[in-house]
Amino acid sequence: MLHTDLIAPCAELLRRHAAARASKCAFRDARRSVTYSELAERTGRLAGHLADLGIAPGDTTAIMLPNSVEWVESCFAIARAGAISVPISYDATEPEIAYRLADADCKAVITTAERGDLVGRLKDSMPRLESLIVTDHGVCSAKAASYCKLSSLPPAAAPRDPTSLHDTAFILYTSGTTGRAKGVRLTVHGMLWVAAACWAPITGLSERDVILSPLPLFHSYALNLSVLSVLAVGASEYIMERFSTSETLRLLKSGDFTYFPGVPTMFHYLLQAARADQTTHFPKLRLCVSAGAIMPATLNREFEAHLGVQLLDGYGITETSTMVTMNWPSGSRVMGSCGIPLPGLAVRIVDLQGNDVAPGQEGELIVHGPNVMPGYHNKPDETKTALCNGWYHTGDLARSDENGFLTITGRLKDLIIRGGQNIAPAEIEEVVNKFEAVLDCAVVGVPHEHLGEVPALFVVPRPGKMIDNDALLAHCRKELSAYKVPQVVQMIAEIPRTGSGKIIRYKLREQVKI
Repeated sequence: MLHTDLIAPCAELLRRHAAARASKCAFRDARRSVTYSELAERTGRLAGHLADLGIAPGDTTAIMLPNSVEWVESCFAIARAGAISVPISYDATEPEIAYRLADADCKAVITTAERGDLVGRLKDSMPRLESLIVTDHGVCSAKAASYCKLSSLPPAAAPRDPTSLHDTAFILYTSGTTGRAKGVRLTVHGMLWVAAACWAPITGLSERDVILSPLPLFHSYALNLSVLSVLAVGASEYIMERFSTSETLRLLKSGDFTYFPGVPTMFHYLLQAARADQTTHFPKLRLCVSAGAIMPATLNREFEAHLGVQLLDGYGITETSTMVTMNWPSGSRVMGSCGIPLPGLAVRIVDLQGNDVAPGQEGELIVHGPNVMPGYHNKPDETKTALCNGWYHTGDLARSDENGFLTITGRLKDLIIRGGQNIAPAEIEEVVNKFEAVLDCAVVGVPHEHLGEVPALFVVPRPGKMIDNDALLAHCRKELSAYKVPQVVQMIAEIPRTGSGKIIRYKLREQVKI
C-alpha cells in the first residue's frame, strides 16, 4: 500500500523524472512552463548560486512569491542547496513578514521587485539577512540578485543535493492560540510519506494526472500535494496565481485536467457557478479532493450529484505534514466525516485524562506517525506541550464511529478557521489593542455560510472615547492580512473573563449580532 519509491531526496526525484520524461511539462502557470529536464537543470543552477551567495547547509531562505513556476523552482533549489525553505504569504503585511524573517533567522529572501524594497528596509534591522533575489525586472531600489540570471547561468559551486530525508527542510508558520505564529519544522521524509501513504495509494495520484491547483503554495496542504507530491509521482500541474471561480470553471471545462484539490469554500463557489452556467460535468476530471476545513455533508453530496465527480474530504494539519485522515474513492463513505486514518498512522481520541474514549464519544484527537513534525522552531516549551511521548496533541475535538470514520466536532483551541485559513484571536487582539481609543477587546469565531467561520471583534472603548469602526478596521488592515480582519465589530461594556484573566469566549459568541 505504501508507495515507498516516492520517498526520496528532491534531487533524486528530479533526476529520475528528467531521465524518464525529460520533455514532459512538470509545472506551468499563466506565463511560462518548465519541463522535467529544465526543472532539474534550473534548480541545480539556482542551488549552486545560493551556495555562492553564502547560503550554508541548514541556513533559512524565505520564499515570498505569488503562486508561480518560480515559487516551485525556488523551493526545490533551496532543498538542493541543503538549506531550509521558509514560505511566506505574498500578501502578508510588513509586521507579519518582519516577524517571520526574524524568527526564522532568514539569510536570504526570494521575492519580486515589487516586494524587494520592503525586504531592503527590513535588512537594516536583520544583520543575518544578507541576500535578496528578485524574480522579475520591475523597479527595485534595494541591491538584489537577478533570479533570471541565477537560473540561467552556471554557478561556481555545484548543488549540494543532500541525501538526508530527516533534517528540517521547511519552516511553515501557523497561527497559534498565543497570537504569535509558530514555525513548524517539517522534513522531506514526513512530507513525502504523506504522498506515499495518501495521495498516491488512496487518491491514485500518478504520472498520468494533470492537476489544476488554486491552493496557496505557502500553505502545508499545497506544499505537500501541489509541489512535492506532483514531483514525487511525475505528474503535470497548472498553478493558478489565486483562486477565481470563473477562471477555475473555464479551465475545468477545457478538459485539460484530471485532478482538482481545493478547500470547501472553493467547492461551494464552484458548484454555484456551475449551476448558474448550466455546467453538469467537467471532461476528463476524475477526482476532487478537499482539506483545510470541515466539508459540510450537504455540499459534498450536492457537488457530486450535480457534477458527477467524486469529492473526497480529508483532515490534515501543518504539524502532521498535512493529512491525518482521508475518505477513499471506493467502498462506503460517511458524508460529513473526514474519513479514516491513513494506513500506518496511529490516531487516538482521548479524554482530558488521556484515556481513550469509546466510539461515538467526543475527545481530543492525537496523532503518532512518520509525518508528525520534529517540533516548533525555537519554541521548546510549545513543542513539549504539543508532543507528548511522540503523540501530537491536535487540540481538535473529534469522535469516531464503529467503523473508524472520524468527524471533527470542534476545538479545544480558540483557533478560527476561515475558508481553510487559520486565525489566532490573540493576534487580532494584539493589533486592536494598539488603537488609541480601545481599552479592551476580544475576538471570537462566528459561523459563516460559505467560509465556515469569520472573526468577530468585541471592543470596550476607553472612558470618554468614541470608536469609529471604519477607522478601527482601517487600522487592522494595515497590520493584518485581509482574511484576519474582523467581519463584525461590536461595542461591549466589559469583556467576560475567568478569575485568572482568560477570556470566556463562549459567552461572547452568544452575544454576536449578525
